[in-house]
Amino acid sequence: MTEPKTVVRLVLCDDHAVVRAGLRALLGSAGGIEVVGEAGSGPEAVALAERLRPDVVLMDLQLGGDMDGIEATRRITTTLRPAPHVLVLTTFDTDADITRAIAAGATGYLLKAERPEELFAAIQAAAQGRTALSPPIADRVLHRMRNPQPALTARELDILGQLAQGLGNREIAKALHVSEATVKTHLGRIYDKLGVDNRAAAVAVANEQRLLN
Repeated sequence: MTEPKTVVRLVLCDDHAVVRAGLRALLGSAGGIEVVGEAGSGPEAVALAERLRPDVVLMDLQLGGDMDGIEATRRITTTLRPAPHVLVLTTFDTDADITRAIAAGATGYLLKAERPEELFAAIQAAAQGRTALSPPIADRVLHRMRNPQPALTARELDILGQLAQGLGNREIAKALHVSEATVKTHLGRIYDKLGVDNRAAAVAVANEQRLLN
């Protein structure tokens, strides 16, 4: 097993300056963690990760601009070699967010309600490449593993493909020669299976899981 590093070099990414300042002060009191850079957007986080090569990037999901935390995580974990470990720190705990973050390569997923000592431990774990999940997140991940959702049917994949093209229910119904009621029924099943509650999230998860490729 890899031995813990004496000091974990970390980049913060959050689009709120006050939050970054609070996290920097908190982490500065931890010992064994050095904040080497701060990013206020996804592109800044990717650029800093490439330039500074930290051990861990502490990543918020909801960022302003065209690149959210999921996309920033994907770019960091897939384009940099060796890639820093990305630890998500967010207030969002939907199944769709968790699924997308893990699929993008996040090593861990924490909620901002965690106690400071749990955050410190998660950062140390992430630096060693070990998974770090908030207890509520771990419970949900285990539940989904133990109770896997059934695979999408061919018809549901057809409708999902139409969604990805930006078509509305009426257009999908016309393209597939079915009623709008049938489309709505299938959409409800698609949402349940993917663990989402809207069209955009369904398409995002489908892309993450390569369901449309």
